[in-house]
Amino acid sequence: MRVTVVQMNPGANKDDNIAQARRLIESAVADDKPHIISLPEVWSSLGGDRASRMANAETLPEPGSNEPGGPAYEFMRKTARAAKVHVHGGSIIEKGPEKLFNTTVVFNPDGTELARYRKMHLFDIVAPDGTGYRESNTYGAGDQVVTYEADGVKVGAAICYDIRFPDLFWELRKQGAELIFLPSAFTAATGKDHWETLIKSRAIETQCWFAAPATWGKHLEGKGEARFTYGHSMICDPWGHVVAKVSDGIGWATARLDQTVTARVRRDMPVLEHRKRI
Repeated sequence: MRVTVVQMNPGANKDDNIAQARRLIESAVADDKPHIISLPEVWSSLGGDRASRMANAETLPEPGSNEPGGPAYEFMRKTARAAKVHVHGGSIIEKGPEKLFNTTVVFNPDGTELARYRKMHLFDIVAPDGTGYRESNTYGAGDQVVTYEADGVKVGAAICYDIRFPDLFWELRKQGAELIFLPSAFTAATGKDHWETLIKSRAIETQCWFAAPATWGKHLEGKGEARFTYGHSMICDPWGHVVAKVSDGIGWATARLDQTVTARVRRDMPVLEHRKRI
């Protein structure tokens, strides 16, 4: 299986973001011919004020229905169908009954929705550079662990801040995951010290491949204040080696997921069998 992670520099204009995603996906599909491709976290709407986030949020169709979704949802569904590729949709902003949700939607090459995951762990912190973040003011937290199958590979879903909570990834491994996607909008302040270390750690612990598409660069908040995300989208193997990585700027990276590598790592170090509940 060939896996591609897409790195974007989105803003608050959803139409522009969709156009950027379309250009990158079309180029990646033409050049690398992946079986599955992923976008970053909140790729369709990053920055802006609360009103713009609400305006960019989409009401998702009921799973399994043929009802149309919003522009970002339909773009991913049509892209999957046109390119004959699985699309792991990073995350988009979903309208909920009381709050928004940060939600991943996955489509198979027929354009059928395969899975839906709502981000569990909300980013309520003050970063090392003094910038405050409080996702829980706007977003609700998901409560479901989500896996799905793509071309014979069991895939697990997580989003950004989830990476700091190992129990979620152990549960994905227990459910059979071999590949875990982590679409992110990691801050530059935390990313420079923690991004690669955390991804390698979760890959080594769970003996899964990790595919982490990320946003990069400058983004403007509602009052024009600048915030920066780290980028460095990457794919890591189950031994903790980074096998593909995106430089600064927009772009993509592709790697071949070799299931024999997964099987060998798990055979030689059967950590799931050895793990004790304490």
